[in-house]
Amino acid sequence: MTEKVSGPTGAELLHNPHINRGSAFTLDDRRRLGVEGLLPPVPDSLEIQIARVEHQLAALDSDLQKYLFLSDLQARNEVLYYAVLMSDPARFMPLVYTPTVGEACQKFDHVFRASRGMYLPITAKGRLQEILGNWPTQDVRFIVVTDGERILGLGDLGVGGMGIPVGKLALYTACAGVPPQMTMPVTLDVGTNNHALLDDPLYLGLRQERVRGAEYDAFIEEFVQAVMTRFPKCCIQWEDFANINAVPILERYRDKICTYNDDIQGTAAIALAGVFGALRITGQKLADQRFLFLGAGSAATGIAELISEAMMLEGIKPADARARNWLYDINGLVTSARADIADFQRPFAHDPLPVGSFVEAVEAIKPSAIIGVSTTPKLFNRQVIEAMSRLNERPIIFPYSNPTSRSECTAEEAYTWSDGRAVFASGSPFPPVAIKDKTFVPGQGNNVYIFPAMGMAILATQTRRVTQEMFIVAARAVADQVTTEDLGRGLIYPPTTRIFEASLLTATKIAEYVFDNGLAAVERPVNIEAHIRALAYRPAYGA
Repeated sequence: MTEKVSGPTGAELLHNPHINRGSAFTLDDRRRLGVEGLLPPVPDSLEIQIARVEHQLAALDSDLQKYLFLSDLQARNEVLYYAVLMSDPARFMPLVYTPTVGEACQKFDHVFRASRGMYLPITAKGRLQEILGNWPTQDVRFIVVTDGERILGLGDLGVGGMGIPVGKLALYTACAGVPPQMTMPVTLDVGTNNHALLDDPLYLGLRQERVRGAEYDAFIEEFVQAVMTRFPKCCIQWEDFANINAVPILERYRDKICTYNDDIQGTAAIALAGVFGALRITGQKLADQRFLFLGAGSAATGIAELISEAMMLEGIKPADARARNWLYDINGLVTSARADIADFQRPFAHDPLPVGSFVEAVEAIKPSAIIGVSTTPKLFNRQVIEAMSRLNERPIIFPYSNPTSRSECTAEEAYTWSDGRAVFASGSPFPPVAIKDKTFVPGQGNNVYIFPAMGMAILATQTRRVTQEMFIVAARAVADQVTTEDLGRGLIYPPTTRIFEASLLTATKIAEYVFDNGLAAVERPVNIEAHIRALAYRPAYGA
């Protein structure tokens, strides 16, 4: 008697990436599932499939080609895709996310192949809940959503910004084991003000200027309510919204639903983790530091606020903590005398100082750390680095802007101009740098150390809210995993070669905080780390 099979069979099975095994179907499975004859006759192991992918990638000439190849693989065979990524995360993260994803987003309309994620245009307002019902799974726990207005440091890319939610959620799985079937990338298409896109006949988005104001706010509200109705256990991560929308959206929903903004809070946490790591090298206390930010947007104020809150936990008064954080933007130092500052910048608008340039601000404020979130390259020039090195025995230099082309300085510049004394971390990867007889390994202050771990902690606890304290806990957990040997090489983040283990340990610390503070919606397990490890997805073909 032939065994009755539930679910897709035959050619339909081979086109379902969630259950397709490609050449790894056994001979028995091929007969049982109706794919016999539709594949080459000799079955492969998953290990052989990974080796074949490696061979195919080696034949490609550019990182963009490799990105597209891996995207196609994700659309064909999800297990194999994640097995490849998790076989060497340090190698594959830059291919599936920053910096390569920036070029992929810029060329999205010209390289578009298989659709992935949900596109919700403002022309569908009033029907978002209905459209979300088209998603093939019902237990969505994580949505990463963008409106495409401020993609990395590249600006308004319209629907081309979809590469960011897709990439972020791939890292949720590859770096922390969040099950991929529980994730959904979303792009809200409210138009674009990028006229090069509007004039491009291949552009895939709405051909209209961006919607603003009350109509935009109502669309966001409808989206949030539709998600909460369809997927009540879902956490919404806001990604790459312009400052004018990012800050108000977070303030509107952070105390109502499970949500966070990675550009604001994730970036802040990874920067704080870098500060904690740097202080292990300098031997100083957080309360004694002074920070100067190049850039005064939501990322800068998010970092400054989290640093201030971490200082407060060490006993510093709120006003004194914020007074140790200064912002500098295109119009100069952000001070109380300026009439052009936004409400979210006001906590860090201090008394005026007579400075006319960033290097003069360094000389006047005497920061122990400079943090670049300007998306403008080369502004940490030789004068700036030399001034920092004159003021500090071990100057902390963090050019965090992405992608690599937007970094405020390179690792080589920071180490060379500081005579090897800089404590350095950047947003994008840089190769090791040899100065005299020592080789420095630049740390990458990538949010990938934070948001996948945060996702796994949310999954494990079903927390009702994502709080600022959870990000401080995450920052400390990341910094605590840096070994003495790593610090000796100048590395202030755990090596990306062990990102999966680092993420699970960070997730455990976050989850402990959630349970300790009564935020969880599930009963506390006896062993939180074991609970998290049991939940973690690991790519393997089932029985």
